[in-house]
Amino acid sequence: MASPLTAGQLLAALRSEGVTVKTPHTGWTTHERDEATGKPFGPVHGVLIHHTAAHGDYEVVYTGNSALPGPRAHAYITKAGEALMCSAGRANHAGGGDPDVLNAVIDESYTSRPPATHYGEGDAGAADGNDCFYGYECENLGDGQDPWPRVQYVAMIKAAAAILRHYGWSEKSCIGHLEWSDQKIDPRGFDMVTFRADVNACLARPAGEWGAPPADQGGEDPMPKYVNLGAAEVTLKPGQDWTTLVFTTEWTDETGDHATGGSVFAKGAARFTGELNLQLSGLPAGSQLQVRQSEYDSQGAHVQDHPVGEVIGTPGDTFGKVPITGRLASGRQMRIRVKAFENAPVKITGAVLKVLVWKEN
Repeated sequence: MASPLTAGQLLAALRSEGVTVKTPHTGWTTHERDEATGKPFGPVHGVLIHHTAAHGDYEVVYTGNSALPGPRAHAYITKAGEALMCSAGRANHAGGGDPDVLNAVIDESYTSRPPATHYGEGDAGAADGNDCFYGYECENLGDGQDPWPRVQYVAMIKAAAAILRHYGWSEKSCIGHLEWSDQKIDPRGFDMVTFRADVNACLARPAGEWGAPPADQGGEDPMPKYVNLGAAEVTLKPGQDWTTLVFTTEWTDETGDHATGGSVFAKGAARFTGELNLQLSGLPAGSQLQVRQSEYDSQGAHVQDHPVGEVIGTPGDTFGKVPITGRLASGRQMRIRVKAFENAPVKITGAVLKVLVWKEN
């Protein structure tokens, strides 16, 4: 039975991991929902990651409202990578979720993802995640396009690792809200499989070391490499499965990861961010073309897919932009795949990829 950390222990764990902690409200140490609900926090079993769906809303997360009183998290992690403390007790953040997911987290028995959730808040038989999960609300619009700055993402990894390290848990005790409740979509903009891989890497090193830039770079990120590629025209036929974009035009490839005429645009270990610009013909107004990043191993075998982006059709030709961002472990490669769902052909007449890539050791 894992008892909750005291406020002092929580602060110490976060600071030991290298998280910048701030306490805008001095009363955060006793700010909780235990007394109001009659349900004490604990025993605890893991960490939940959320996006806020807004910017600059720490006070909302701290105080809440009559519909959902605060605290709504244990800490609010800003774009600047600061953890603003909200609570050390019970918080209104998780709500109802799947008991099978809870058991998989407790046992750390799943592989890359916990079992699919089939419960949410208010469902008969749902488990109450507020009883047993720490929660971090992370500042982001949650639209799949608002970027996650490196400094914020590192703080999120470290904040999760701080609690897991204290209890001796692995990265499998950290899940996203969407993995807990079938009513939720957060967090958007990165994949929890990748997030857990980074938590694992953080836990494998002494507290405070992961995410620190090399000493010979003066504490700054290395300069990114620029990759600018163009894909060949392709026609997506009705009923056709996911199609991999082949980049036949290479304007710039500073990483050297793109083989001439190949589909791979980045190889790990690396992180990257950028966009894919598409011009389409034959996509009806209001219909969608889906775009996903797909990860492969060094032998070209498919490993996993990242969250789907989409382009919505407009009258005439459609011009769309899809954010491309992610992280690759060593030995992994990234490609882009597309799929249409129409009864008539959809043609990609133009596809231009522009990304910045940071190589990692």
